This record gives sequence, C-alpha cells and structure tokens, in this order.
Amino acid sequence: MNSRERFLRVMNFEQPDHVPNYELGLWGQTVDRWYGEGMPQDTLYHTWFEGEPYFRIERRAFATLNTTLLPPYEIETLEEDERYIVYRHADGIVSRALKEGTARGTRSSMDQYLSFPVTDRQSFQQMKKRFDAASPARYPLWWDEMVKRWQQRDYPLCLLGNGTIGLYAQLRRWVGTEAVSYLFYDDPAFVEEMLDFTVDFALALTQRARSELRFDYFNFFEDFAGKGGPLISPALFRKFLLPRYRRLTDAFNHSGIEHIWLDSDGDTRVLLPLLIEAGITCHWPLEQASDMDPRPLRQEYGRDLVFCGGIDKRELTKGKKEVYAEVYAKIPPMLDSGGFIPHLDHTFPHDIPYENFLYYLELKEKLL
Repeated sequence: MNSRERFLRVMNFEQPDHVPNYELGLWGQTVDRWYGEGMPQDTLYHTWFEGEPYFRIERRAFATLNTTLLPPYEIETLEEDERYIVYRHADGIVSRALKEGTARGTRSSMDQYLSFPVTDRQSFQQMKKRFDAASPARYPLWWDEMVKRWQQRDYPLCLLGNGTIGLYAQLRRWVGTEAVSYLFYDDPAFVEEMLDFTVDFALALTQRARSELRFDYFNFFEDFAGKGGPLISPALFRKFLLPRYRRLTDAFNHSGIEHIWLDSDGDTRVLLPLLIEAGITCHWPLEQASDMDPRPLRQEYGRDLVFCGGIDKRELTKGKKEVYAEVYAKIPPMLDSGGFIPHLDHTFPHDIPYENFLYYLELKEKLL
C-alpha cells in the first residue's frame, strides 16, 4: 500500500496497512535547541509538512499557487530600537515585534498589530487590484512539468499550500480582528462583499489546477478561535460564512476533491456542526490547551469528521512517563475508531527536549 492509498483509507474510515506518520514542523528556537542536543544538521526541519526522511515523516505534496498580493507591498522598517521593530509586511499589515528571541525567522511572541490595509470600501477597491486571479505569476513557472509528475504520484496531493485560503482568515488579514468584529454589525454588506470576492478569487485561481489534476484534499486555514471559544458566533457563521463555504466545497467536490480540511487552533466545538454542514470533512490540529480532546469529539461526531493532531505539546515538555501517558491515552482508542492521524497539536516549541521528541516518535511509530 502506498502513501496515497494509506491516506485515502484513513480519510474514508477504512483500514490501512498503517496510519500515516505526519508532523507539522519546528519553531526556529526549537531547531537551535535540538541542534545543540544532537539533531543532525542535514535534516529538513523546514519541510515537515511534505515529509522528512530521517524521522520517517511520510510524504505528501502541496500544489502551491501564489495566493498573495501581486504586487506585494514593499517591506519597510518604520521604526526600530534595541528591543522592538515596527515594519510593514508584504501583505500591508503594520506590526510591532519584539526582537528578543527571534530565531530563523520565527519569534518567541506574537507581533502587536498596529494597522491593516483595508479600512473602508475605497481601500478595498485598491486592494482588489492586487488579487488578479488571472495573473500568469499565480502559477509556478514549471507547472506543466509538475502536473505530469503529480499525475503519476503515489502520495497525497493537496490543492494549494497550508495557510493560504480562508474566509474569516482573509477578513482578519485585510481589516483585523477587532475591526471585522464590528463590521459584522455595522456594515454587513461590506463583509459580504469581501467574502464573495475571496470566494470568486479562490475559484478562479484554482480552476486550471482542478481541471488538470485530481486532488486528494483541500485545506481551509482559519485560526478563528481561542481558548475561550471562536471569534465568530454560530449565528454569524451561519449567516456570513456557511453559504460561502458551500460555494467552495461544492465546487471542489464537483472537481473530485472529496476531503476538505479545516485548520484552526482554539476551541471550535460550538462551530463543529456548522463545519460539517459547510462540507468540512476533517478538522485539525485539535489544540489541547483549548480542550479539543479527540476522544469525546469522536464519541459526539462519529464518522462525520476525520480528526488530525490532538497530542498535547505541553506533555512532551515533561518526563518520559508523561510522554508515554499522553501517547497511549490518545492514540490507541482513536486508531481503533478510525479516521484519525495523530500528531502534535501545533509545531514543536522550544521547551520540548530533543530526547523527548525521539521518545514520542518511537512510541507513536509503534502504535501506527
């Protein structure tokens, strides 16, 4: 059984020869720590989503198209002192970042967001000019050769990369969390205009790819919840997001994409029935600090959702006894139920010792 067959069997609640071994990757600070604790420096720590041979993390591929602003905003440092830097990102967001602890492009704390590129309809009209789905730069230069290779693949292929297309996530990128929270009430028509434009862009951008390849899954990136629950109520989700999700999932299903993933940290439990109604078939990474335990979720939703993730990163910071307890409490019952791929509930933070990671991987592989 090859990796693609294995993946599809799990997605369909069927029995594979073994469940795929996936992980999400490392923070830059973790890379530095683990190099000091013995991790070989020729490991591909930045490509774990696509596989890592040394750690036997299995292969999957992403048909990455350019979903960003074209042209991007000029990256510009606006202020800087010994501790902080204020700069404009390529997506037009201006943020203030703590310089201390930065490693390999990742920070030890979140930026403070100061401004966003869309403040009204006029600025949105200007923004739309940077989202021409027909731009030749949207597709890789060697796309035709990539299609030929993927047509012969024996591993799963995802339409677009991870962290690219979302509905709430796009609103947040354009106007910010606080502003969009008000806009749902103050100017709902403007919210619908932005959402419809996002859907139209996603469908137009992927039309060629969907006509030339049969993809195994698509992933929505949202991150629309925190420990206290989602950032959007079920009522607002039903009114604003649900019909737009259905437009996308119906089109993707029609193109042969049967499995639709949704990535969100935080406690999304009150939204899960709506996600199922929207056509979502898999939810991940099940953040354990937000009580997204896969075992009660399986009892409640049965085969309506595949789950991926669910291993508590906090337990891996402790001793081997705690690592063993976490792995054996979660993985065996979930594997018995089917429709589950276990991995950490986020990327590996720097407070996990390399020795604990190796022990976790050993235990997980035995169970898979």
